[in-house]
Amino acid sequence: MAPIKDESCLQLHKGDPSLSEDEISDLLPQVPDWTIFAVDGIKRLERTFKFNNFVQALAFTNRVGEISEEQDHHPALLTEWGKATVTWWTHIVSGLHRNDFIMAAKTDALYLE
Repeated sequence: MAPIKDESCLQLHKGDPSLSEDEISDLLPQVPDWTIFAVDGIKRLERTFKFNNFVQALAFTNRVGEISEEQDHHPALLTEWGKATVTWWTHIVSGLHRNDFIMAAKTDALYLE
């Protein structure tokens, strides 16, 4: 099985389901540095990436933006001095979808470059 970071995001439609707890548990080991939390009952994946300065954090944020456009799946991004926080969830399913884990893995890969 290919790593999830090599997958492409799927086009979603209204009514598509969010991931079950079992599906989340199966995917989470592929993005072990990410945490799951909920806002108003909607699950999200989040990770804060550390950098030496603001310029590096901003460059990383821009690269995340580029892959987000390529995959047509967009995160919440917070860029601060020395860190960037990336949060993935899927609005149309009101929670987590495989696309969020794909993008989290792609974000991890960018950080390691």
